[in-house]
Amino acid sequence: MIDTANLGGLRVLVVEDEMMVSMLIEDMLTDLGCTVVGPASRLDEALDLAKAADIDCAVLDVNLGGQPIFPLADLLRERGLPFAFATGYGDAGLRDVDHGAPVLQKPFREGDLARVLGELRAKVGQR
Repeated sequence: MIDTANLGGLRVLVVEDEMMVSMLIEDMLTDLGCTVVGPASRLDEALDLAKAADIDCAVLDVNLGGQPIFPLADLLRERGLPFAFATGYGDAGLRDVDHGAPVLQKPFREGDLARVLGELRAKVGQR
């Protein structure tokens, strides 16, 4: 069983290019007691944050204005930081190496986000 009650203080990098979706994710994270890092709406901005900011995990939009998020996923994986993908396409648009990462199917609810963050928090504890 994944503990979703203990998400307070979790530092979550948010990468999303749609402003309204980004604001919704930020509100959900705040409601769950998480600290929002970013958000970033462009890949270069997200890469800079992932290199410099103190984060525990990330929620990544798979497609940023036509640019795939995979370079950021690779960087996070190298750093040992867990992440989840947020996409309207399920895991169909993911690379083989990314299968197995949590996927939030857009549109998602706060309970879905909490469940995935619980999975990511468990991985943070294993670092």
